[in-house]
Formats: sequence, structure tokens, C-alpha cells
Amino acid sequence: MTKNPLYNAILAAGYIALVATIMNYAEKSDLPEMGVLVPIAILSLFVLSAAVMGSIFFYQPAQMYLDGEKKEAINLFLKTLGFFACITVALLALLFFSSVSL
Repeated sequence: MTKNPLYNAILAAGYIALVATIMNYAEKSDLPEMGVLVPIAILSLFVLSAAVMGSIFFYQPAQMYLDGEKKEAINLFLKTLGFFACITVALLALLFFSSVSL
């Protein structure tokens, strides 16, 4: 999305937080039994999430790669992945080593 790997990683984590929050509140609501619509909705969300995360992680590096900036494209992708890994580790540490309940 941008050429700033930290922004890309934060955007990815934000998208995941948004989807998890919506799923958490949907689980607690008193929705009627929907039959086949629930699996359709879940699979649709899975496909949408794959597309969103793919665009966050791969769009800008792919554009740069196709424009001949191969080394910079690989560097951007790896930095974005690294920042996202750091965010994931921080969230897991918060989950396992603190009493904070999110």
C-alpha cells in the first residue's frame, strides 16, 4: 500500500483487529440460526481477508519489482514482514505474560 513497511504492518494488524472485533461481537449477539449462510459468510470473509492482506503485503513491492526496482521491492516486502512479525510477537507476549484482558 505504501513504501513505508511499518505503516503496512500496522495496517495489516489493524485489519486483523477489526475483523477479530467484529467476529467477537457477532459471536455474543443473539443471531438466529442461518443455516448455509454462515459458512458462505465465513468463506467470503476468508477470501476478502486474503485479498486485503495480499494487497497490503504484495501490491507495492510487486509494482516496484515490475518497475525495475527489484532489490528495493524485496527489501520492502521483507521489512514489512519483519515489522508484522514484531507486532505479532508483541501481541503474543502481551497475551501470555500479562494480566491484560483485551
